[in-house]
Amino acid sequence: RSSDLTSFCMDREQRKWFVEKDAFWPGQALCIEIDEWLYDAKSKLQHIQVFKSKRFGNVLALDGIIQLTERDESSYHEIIVHVPLFCHPNPKKVLVIGGGDGGVVRELLKHPKVDEIVQCEIDEDVIQISKEHFPDSRQDSNQTSSFSESKTERSI
Repeated sequence: RSSDLTSFCMDREQRKWFVEKDAFWPGQALCIEIDEWLYDAKSKLQHIQVFKSKRFGNVLALDGIIQLTERDESSYHEIIVHVPLFCHPNPKKVLVIGGGDGGVVRELLKHPKVDEIVQCEIDEDVIQISKEHFPDSRQDSNQTSSFSESKTERSI
């Protein structure tokens, strides 16, 4: 992406707002007030940012595009998993493309008929950063981690 698609209001020390602008959504931008920067670095594949916001809790952005917020991650992960699995008569094996934050796998583990989950994530840094900054995204109510479940195989 070109630098004009994603911009920030101020320099690194003074940024108070995260501004998401992308050619996919011409004529609009999403702005979220930043309480604190938690992570801001480039992996081998993409720019990964995590910040704490007043309204949404921790926010994950990849290449300047918001992927996940603590406030609404469960509604996204639940709908992407439960609707197709409840429509399938006997889901046994599931392939997850991406999903480095662990939320999709967390929801898949709620289905006892699922015997095997294979997750293909291109960026191991997303998994590591999510483990640190989004612990609820990968744990169910019994504190079972989607990253350590024996049904799950990861390919990076």
